[in-house]
Amino acid sequence: MASWDDVRRIALSLPETSERPSYEGVAAWRVRDKPFVWERPLRRKELDDLGSAAPDGPILGVRVADLGVKEALLADDPAVFFTTPHFDGYPAVLVRLDRVDVAELGELVEEAWYARAPKRLANAYRAETAP
Repeated sequence: MASWDDVRRIALSLPETSERPSYEGVAAWRVRDKPFVWERPLRRKELDDLGSAAPDGPILGVRVADLGVKEALLADDPAVFFTTPHFDGYPAVLVRLDRVDVAELGELVEEAWYARAPKRLANAYRAETAP
C-alpha cells in the first residue's frame, strides 16, 4: 500500500510542483501555487460525524477534475475513497492512503495535477509523456 513517501515522490516528479505546508501546517503539494494533493487529518466534527466509520490511518486529499469524477470514485471503491460534508460541492475526495496501491495513487496524483495545472503546462507535459 501507499505511503507519504510515495505521494511525495510522485507529486514532485510532475512539472513545476512544490511541497510546502498548508495553512494547517500539514504537507501539501502544489503546481504553480495551486494545491492538488494534501495531507488531510480529520477534524473533530468529521470524526464525530463519521463515528465508527472514521478511518484511523493517513488520509490524502485529492483534487479531481469535477464533481462527476468525485462521485464515480466514491461509488467505485468506498473502502478507499470517502468524503465529508466539508467537501460537499467541492471537486475533491479523501483517500485512505493505507488502502490504495501505488499504481492507483500515481494515477490519482497525476490526474489531480492535470486538474490544477495551467493548460499550457499540462499540454506540454502531455505531449512530452505521450507514447
